[in-house]
Amino acid sequence: MSLLPLRTKLVIRRAVKSAGASAVGALTVGMLRTTRYFDPQKTADRFARLAQWIGPRLREQRIGRDNLTAAFPEKSPEEIEKILAGVWDNLGRVGAEFAHIDKIWDYDEAHPERSRIELSPRTHELFHQLRLDGKPALIFASHLANWEMPALAAVAHKLDTAILYRRPNIAAADRIIQEMRQVKMGTLVPAGRDAPLRLAQALKNGQHVAMLVDQYLTGGVEVTFFGRKTRANPMLARLLRQVECPVHGVRIIRLPGNRFRAEVSEEVKPVRTADGQIDIQGTTQAITDVVEGWVREYPEQWLWLHRRWR
Repeated sequence: MSLLPLRTKLVIRRAVKSAGASAVGALTVGMLRTTRYFDPQKTADRFARLAQWIGPRLREQRIGRDNLTAAFPEKSPEEIEKILAGVWDNLGRVGAEFAHIDKIWDYDEAHPERSRIELSPRTHELFHQLRLDGKPALIFASHLANWEMPALAAVAHKLDTAILYRRPNIAAADRIIQEMRQVKMGTLVPAGRDAPLRLAQALKNGQHVAMLVDQYLTGGVEVTFFGRKTRANPMLARLLRQVECPVHGVRIIRLPGNRFRAEVSEEVKPVRTADGQIDIQGTTQAITDVVEGWVREYPEQWLWLHRRWR
């Protein structure tokens, strides 16, 4: 039997957890600040190799393998492992690129040939339509390639945007990430009880509201993703019920040679109930279907390492 009373154990456990969080926070701050002094592309290559070496030793490797095997039953074990290697490669690059977040979006409309960002003529047209039509809009993205980049693009090209984000659990890491994001990301709205009210007000003010929509949400609405039931955040559909406006998806595709392609989807039409209201579940499913199509096209660039199905 332990000689320590229960209260003392709890105090020690909290102290250890707090000290561990502080250490991780300090490490994150140090790594991000130090990485800024090195060449962005060489650092991304190094981080990618490091992630491919460390990743398979973590429990997330098993989660990713199980997810991929269930999503792509037609693929061989060798194909699954190849996709997983790409997932770790992409994640390492995202980490390195975040340290240079104020420089990563370098698209110049006057000289697109000088940029490592590619935009199709249709994406260019849709983006400027969103920017100039005088309407609010809802914009969704997913954890594909570098998922920070759509927010950078919005601010760089003067699209007035409020962005929903989730704070890291570690305060020190949250502070440095906030500092770096504020440089180029416009209005950031932290997830929380008042987030729906703040985002609805942003829409009423004519802003564009953007959010990531591809993670599991306990208490979310049921949707089908890769043929399996899961739960998704219905916030976008609920906001649409309050303020009807266009809905578009945005994705970034990682290309060889440290290049990217940015794409804006055609307008995603909401699903309606018999009385004409926005159908929350149906509209959330329509958005999920778009994301599934993206992921099927570039599975190695999506974040398979979380428990999307539970």
